Amino acid sequence: MHLTLDTEFATLKQVLVHRPGREIDRLTPYNKHLLLFEDVPYLEEMQREHDVFTQLIREKCGAEVYYFDQLLEDILEDNEVRSNLIREALAVSRLGHLSDELLGVLTQEQCVQALIAGIKVHEVRGRMSAAALSDLLDLAFLIPPCPNLYFQRDTAAILPGGMIFSSMRLDQRQRESNMVRQIFENHPLFKDKIHQIYPRTTHNNTPSIEGGDVIILSNKAVAIGCSERTDEKAVYHVAKNLIADGLIERVYEIHLPKKRNFMHLDTVFTILDKNRVLTYPDALQAVQHISVYTRKEENSEQVNIKRKVLKKNLREVLRMEIPYLEIIGTDKVSQEYALREQWFDGANVFTTGPGQVISYNRNKHTNKALKDYGVEVLEMPSSELSRGLGGPRCMSMPIAREAVV
Repeated sequence: MHLTLDTEFATLKQVLVHRPGREIDRLTPYNKHLLLFEDVPYLEEMQREHDVFTQLIREKCGAEVYYFDQLLEDILEDNEVRSNLIREALAVSRLGHLSDELLGVLTQEQCVQALIAGIKVHEVRGRMSAAALSDLLDLAFLIPPCPNLYFQRDTAAILPGGMIFSSMRLDQRQRESNMVRQIFENHPLFKDKIHQIYPRTTHNNTPSIEGGDVIILSNKAVAIGCSERTDEKAVYHVAKNLIADGLIERVYEIHLPKKRNFMHLDTVFTILDKNRVLTYPDALQAVQHISVYTRKEENSEQVNIKRKVLKKNLREVLRMEIPYLEIIGTDKVSQEYALREQWFDGANVFTTGPGQVISYNRNKHTNKALKDYGVEVLEMPSSELSRGLGGPRCMSMPIAREAVV
């Protein structure tokens, strides 16, 4: 059986997360923008907040939580996988030629930390040859850190038809997706269950798509945001592959403003249960246009798809796909508070079961709106995790949910 998900809201069974670690301590006021962060968080508090997050998942949902670093350590037992990942990580700094020597001085556990938190020259000086490091400054990174890794949703997506491995817009983040891909392709838990939807080629110019832009509307329809992080060409290729495989009939391409606060489609809306959706109204109205891909009726063996620009807004499209739709928004919240909570991903809640979500406690007006509609809101602390500008949905990649009855 392939790994597939047919819904965004069925009771969660398994999820992949990454608990923030030493990679966060690599951030400074001077390198934070280079490492794609807006601020310099306090690691210990981030970890405490993340522990509450995973505790809620276990205790309130009964779901199994997989940790990225533990799965990565498992696959690094394979020498070839370990060598490939270290070489790729060094290549980012144009130091791929040092891979054999670095592998000779790192244990398996140290390789895990090097891949996640990076490694500086002074941390291996004296263990590697002086000639190899002679031109490098002590504080320079041999391998740069991955502080955005706790946003596991960005790296991949599981759909009714199989898996998308993200082609990240920003080069600094591509290693995150590559490591997740290596886990799914090599870990005994997953390696025999992968049907890859995208990418199906390995060339270097793969159009970008990120997991936060992918939302399952039903077992026959998927919405993909065409955002600052996801290309129109990627949406086309995903749509063609999904429709050709025969499990998905409609793929909606939803064009978003190329702005930071609309980074992914899941900042605009998230699905709460079979007929309720949470939105941020201004974001809903900011959607520029929508197209739909469907199968072109032909007699040839080759599957072709057609694209139609819709004369409908997002609200109308959602009503087409979600019967008896109720839209929960922050319409009654003052504009000042609504803007604050959108910035901290108020609409980016993580649905753990029908009508049950995990939400940042700082988004109190959004949470009140949800509770007023009968949604169970599991609040988590968020002062430090939110500094990365991503919500609970961003931090979680569901692997399995219960079947929808």
